[in-house]
Amino acid sequence: MNDATATRMEAACSLLAESERRYLLYELATHSGANLDDVVGQIAAWEHDDDQTQVDDETRQRVYVSLVHNHLPRLADYGIIEYDLRSGDIVLDDGFDDIKPLLTQFKQTEDDPTLRRLSSL
Repeated sequence: MNDATATRMEAACSLLAESERRYLLYELATHSGANLDDVVGQIAAWEHDDDQTQVDDETRQRVYVSLVHNHLPRLADYGIIEYDLRSGDIVLDDGFDDIKPLLTQFKQTEDDPTLRRLSSL
């Protein structure tokens, strides 16, 4: 494996290490695009294994700020997504294809309740 491949793999793993980024990408992969206001509630609910109606405003605000100031810019910098804060629209970009196989593996693991309950490495 050459250095460029290793660096790309490390970047992909780093991007997907954060649950909010993974949850956002799961939603975008399913629908090819989303609106920020809509995904905030969904991401907050996934994080807390709750229904969207059970998520309080403080949690939604925390997720919103985290997405706007951290996760959206980082994903855009790597060409994974494009977003417009004025409209709230988020769409997948060409770089998504590079991380899609790894994201699929993460999703399969997170969808399996037995694997989710395993202790951290």
